[in-house]
Amino acid sequence: MSRPLPFAIALAALATIPLFGPPDYVLHLLITATLTAIAGTGWAMMGRFGLVSFGHGAFFGAGAYTMALLWNHLGVSPWLGIPAGIIVAVLAGVMLGWPCFRLRVVGHYFALVTLAAGEIVRLLVTAMREETGGSLGMTPNRVPLDHGFWAMQFSKAGFWWLVLGCWVLALAVWWLLDRSMSSKALAAIAEDEDAAASIGIRVTREKLKVTVLSVALAALAGALTAQYRMYLSPESVSGLGISLQIVFGAIAGGMYAPLGPTIGAVLTIGLDESLRVFFGTELTGAAPFFYGILLVMFMLFLPRGIAGLLERKLR
Repeated sequence: MSRPLPFAIALAALATIPLFGPPDYVLHLLITATLTAIAGTGWAMMGRFGLVSFGHGAFFGAGAYTMALLWNHLGVSPWLGIPAGIIVAVLAGVMLGWPCFRLRVVGHYFALVTLAAGEIVRLLVTAMREETGGSLGMTPNRVPLDHGFWAMQFSKAGFWWLVLGCWVLALAVWWLLDRSMSSKALAAIAEDEDAAASIGIRVTREKLKVTVLSVALAALAGALTAQYRMYLSPESVSGLGISLQIVFGAIAGGMYAPLGPTIGAVLTIGLDESLRVFFGTELTGAAPFFYGILLVMFMLFLPRGIAGLLERKLR
């Protein structure tokens, strides 16, 4: 983002991919990786300032289920349901964050609180089986092709362009945050909350600001993921697995660089697909196990992720 011309050229090249008629599988991987990158970019906005969340699956799922329920039960278009889902997720994030920040719940205690929040949402969705389908999941209602735009039911090419635009939006939010006074305030808070408060920084307000941005992007990614897959279940959009996937992608790619979470998302989806292709159903559900092992390795040997390593090599 700091070099607008190369970024614009790269973006134009990405936008033209569907025009060359790639296989549907390739477009599927690109869309899935970009959706993961959007959620990871949101997570990294908090993570790089010491606000480590293991419950972003809760907000990912809140956006997805709000959008799907409004569409299935009330006929509200996903174009309106997605903003509604983002609002619901942001309210949940504020309800979780405000008491934690006021009571100075930090570090691994904050991580545990967010982990519990993620599980609460998953259990709540499972318990509301009459509306959500419970553990069996639910499918958004399909419509005829001539109503596809209103229902946000596109071809893979159409969805690629939509997701690519949202990815650019996520990077723009990162860029604006980086150049705001809030970024400086959050860096000071991450170093020493008491010292930051003593010079007039409103600690709770600044933490809530970045939480709102982070949660909003996670909810956006969740709603788009559900609409793209046309299926959502507690495990696929709100469980611990999706939370670990987001965390792993952001840390492995590098949560201190704007494109770090995107690099991590490509790695994450590549790992997922490799496990599925090589092991089939024999290792179903094993991805979180590998995420955990690789996460520890990256934190020990590459704390700034792949993007940090590339930056050092380029220098």
